[in-house]
Amino acid sequence: MANDRFASAVFDEYLKKAVAHASSYLRKLPDRHVGARATRDELLQALRVPLPRRGDEGGDVIDLLASQVDRGAVACNSPRYFGFVVGGAYPVALAADCLVSTWDQNAGIYAISPLVAVVEEVAAQWLLDLFDLPRESGVGFVTGCQMANFTCLAAARHGVLRRAGWDVEADGLAGAPRINVIASAESHITIDVAMRYLGLGTRAVQRVESDEQGRMRVDALRDKVASLTGPTIICAQAGNVNTGSCDPLREIGRIANEAGAWLHVDGAFGLWARASESLRPLADGIELADSWATDAHKWLNVPYDSGVAMVRHAQDHRAAMTSAAAYLIQTQGEERDAVDWVPEFSRRARGVPVYATLRALGRDGIADLVDRSCARARQMAELLAQAPGVRILNEVALNQVLVRFDDDDDITRAVISGVQRDGTCWLGGTNWHGQAAMRISVSNWATTEDDASRSVAAIVRVFRSLRDAGPT
Repeated sequence: MANDRFASAVFDEYLKKAVAHASSYLRKLPDRHVGARATRDELLQALRVPLPRRGDEGGDVIDLLASQVDRGAVACNSPRYFGFVVGGAYPVALAADCLVSTWDQNAGIYAISPLVAVVEEVAAQWLLDLFDLPRESGVGFVTGCQMANFTCLAAARHGVLRRAGWDVEADGLAGAPRINVIASAESHITIDVAMRYLGLGTRAVQRVESDEQGRMRVDALRDKVASLTGPTIICAQAGNVNTGSCDPLREIGRIANEAGAWLHVDGAFGLWARASESLRPLADGIELADSWATDAHKWLNVPYDSGVAMVRHAQDHRAAMTSAAAYLIQTQGEERDAVDWVPEFSRRARGVPVYATLRALGRDGIADLVDRSCARARQMAELLAQAPGVRILNEVALNQVLVRFDDDDDITRAVISGVQRDGTCWLGGTNWHGQAAMRISVSNWATTEDDASRSVAAIVRVFRSLRDAGPT
C-alpha cells in the first residue's frame, strides 16, 4: 500500500499543485512586471530556515517556492525580456521538458535509454539538415554554447595535433607542438573560457582586428595566418553578442582551408540565420568550417539548458570526447551512445525538447520565429531612432540593437537602470567601442509588435523623465 501511494497519489498531488502554479505563472507572464522586485534579504527571510530534521510536507514546499516567483524571479521568458539572447520556452518544448523530468532518463548511453538515444539521433540529423551543414558531422547535445565551444575546440585540438603526429588524449599537452589559436577582437568570452578548460590558456589566443560592426577583418586575418607556422585553429563568429553581425565567413573559410587550419564558428544565435531564406546570406560560407557551436535555448526557444556541438570530422569529435569502462554496456553497431559526443556521462535528455520543437514548428515555423524576432528588433530600432537624443549604434542585421542616449555614458546607464525599475520590459547594458550602450536582444517566440511598441514607449518615457529632472 505504501508503495502504491508513493507511485500514484503523492505524485498526483504534487504534480497537480505544480501544474496549477505553473499555469498561473504563465497566464500572468504577458503582463507582469518583468524584473525582480524582492531583495536578497527579503528572499532569504522567506526561504532560509534551519534544515528541518524530519522534513516539511512536500506540497507546502511547492507552495512556498511558487509564492516567491513573482517578486523574486526575473521573467526571462516574458515577451518583453530583452536583457540577453534568451528565448522563452515554446509551448511544446515546455511540455516535452516536463516529460523529460518525469521519465528521469540518464541519456549517457543507448543501453540506459534507447528512446532518448534515437530521439537525439533524429534531432541531430534534422539540425544538420536545417543548417545545411555536412550530414556526416558528429553532433552532441550539451548544456549551452560554453560547452559547445569547448567540445568543438577539444575536437579541433585533437584534429590539428593528430595531423602533427601527436596524441593529445594519451600524451597530454606537455611536449606537444604549439597550437596557434586565432580569434577576433570581438570573440565571445566563452572562447577564452574554452581555452582555459583545454589547457591552451587565454594568452595563446592571437587577436585579429574587427571592423566598426564587430566583424573580423579578412585582410588582418590573412596577414596573421601568413605569419604563423604549425597547427592552427581559427575561431570565427556568427552573431556578434552586441551588434548581431556575422564575420565574413566565406572568405575566412577560404583562408582557413588554404592554410590547412581548423575553422571553428561560434554561432550561439547567429547560426539560426541559416534557417531563414532572407537572413541566410548573413551566414554564407559557414558550411566551409570544421565545427560549429550553437544554443537551442536561444532561438529555438527550448528550456534551459540546451546547446549543440557539431563537428564535420566525426572521428575527431568522437576521439576527443568518448570514454569507456569495463562495466559500461556500450554499443557495437549503429546505436548511438551520447557519451561519445559530449563531455558529460550522466546528463539530462535535453535532445527531447529539441526534437519536439523542431517537429512541431517545421522548417517554415522555425524560419518564421527567427524572422519575427529580427523584425521586432528592427521595429524597436526604428521607433527609438525617432526620439530626439536617441542614437542607434549598430546596423540591425539580426536581433540585436545597441542604443545610446544624449551621447552620454552616465545618462545611458541611468536610462537602463530606470527601465529595469519600471518593469515594462527588461534589458541590459554593454560597453561598445568605449561607449556605454543599451543592449536589446529579441529572441522570444511570443514577442509581438505591441510588446515592442510598449517597450519602446517605456524606454522613451524613462529617458524623458531623466531629462526633465535635470542634473542630480
